[in-house]
Amino acid sequence: MSITKVIKRFLPKSLLGRSILIIVTPLILLQLVSAFVFYESHWDKVSLRLARGLAGDIAAMVDLFAQNKTPAGRTAVIDLASNRFGLESRVIDGEVLVNEKLKHVGVGIIESVLLRAMNEAVKKPFKIDGNSIDRHVVISVQLPEGVLEIVSNRKRLFSSTTYVFVLWMVGTAMILFGVATIFMRNQVRPIRRLAAAADNFGMGRDSPRFKPEGATEVRQAASAFISMRDRIKRQISQRTDMLAGVSHDLRTPLTRMKLQLEMQAQQDGSEEIKEDIAEMEHMLEAYLAFARGEGDETPKNTDLSAMLSEVVGMARRKGAAVDLHTEGQIEVPVKPNAFKRCVTNLVENADRYADHVSVRAGQRGQAIEITIDDDGPGIPEEFREDAFKPFYRLEDSRNPETGGVGLGLSIARDVIRGHGGDIALGDSPAGGLRARLTLPL
Repeated sequence: MSITKVIKRFLPKSLLGRSILIIVTPLILLQLVSAFVFYESHWDKVSLRLARGLAGDIAAMVDLFAQNKTPAGRTAVIDLASNRFGLESRVIDGEVLVNEKLKHVGVGIIESVLLRAMNEAVKKPFKIDGNSIDRHVVISVQLPEGVLEIVSNRKRLFSSTTYVFVLWMVGTAMILFGVATIFMRNQVRPIRRLAAAADNFGMGRDSPRFKPEGATEVRQAASAFISMRDRIKRQISQRTDMLAGVSHDLRTPLTRMKLQLEMQAQQDGSEEIKEDIAEMEHMLEAYLAFARGEGDETPKNTDLSAMLSEVVGMARRKGAAVDLHTEGQIEVPVKPNAFKRCVTNLVENADRYADHVSVRAGQRGQAIEITIDDDGPGIPEEFREDAFKPFYRLEDSRNPETGGVGLGLSIARDVIRGHGGDIALGDSPAGGLRARLTLPL
């Protein structure tokens, strides 16, 4: 796996996360650079200067002890160090700092700077102990008459600006991060609403409250979506009206021809003409059903369990052997008439070619799944996609009793796709065809 793929795996996927990352990354880099520059200057200059001040005081005490070797002189030097330098000290007569005792204890970053300063200022053996006394440093210096032990407060070795700088740096970073998150969330919200409106439109649901808002580019995208939605609705409406009008207008001459045939005496070929007229009427009914499937019906919450029971009941009254199983009560917003027509077409299509039909419905994740199985001959896999084409018939004859018009599956797929779902054909466990409808919630 390449480094690029590994990096992409850990990067945020949402626009909000990526936008915040774009804002926060330079901020973090700026904070790191500022901290590095500050600490580099702080430790090299301020801390070293403070450590040199303490080391200078200790060196002055060593020189004073060398000049005042009497008990009164020592006492005067110790009092001077306590009153003027803020150092507590004592002299341990006869003590010697051997090699084992010269090992420094508890030397951290601060003590290391003092160690460097002591090497520059005090030309005698010494030892630094940072563990013996809390918040204090003990410095032991070897004198001719003994060991000079000095106790200094640790505050003399570092500046409080360190903590102030860290607090300001972290505090301002958190404030900027919060402000950036709020602003970016407000910028992303219109994009999410646009995505929701597009998703609802794909499922056949309207979003009347949707309007362009947000940044200029987002408003342009929202306006383009609204224009596209209106054009699609207008085209669908025009095509539907045209198909319905043509199908309706053709009924008049067909009815006139049928009446003329009834009024005329029985002639050769009249029965064939009647059959042709009946087939044309059947086709016109299918055209009208196809047109109604793209109508302006409004989606509403529908009990699919009750709808399927009604469809199966109608099929049973026509003599079909159909069994139904639904997993509890299923409610979902659909166009009731169009969706009922879709399921009815599939059940009737299965019953036309099979002896037994099984209908199952239930929720699968974030979708409703309806399966219609039959024990008929099925459809070969290479012809399953062609079966959805309008007027396509697997049977070569034009007899509507055996093959229909060829619009049943087309209407069913058109309706379910208008709800944002789809239909897939496959092999049924009963040996025939399985039609699986998937309807997203």
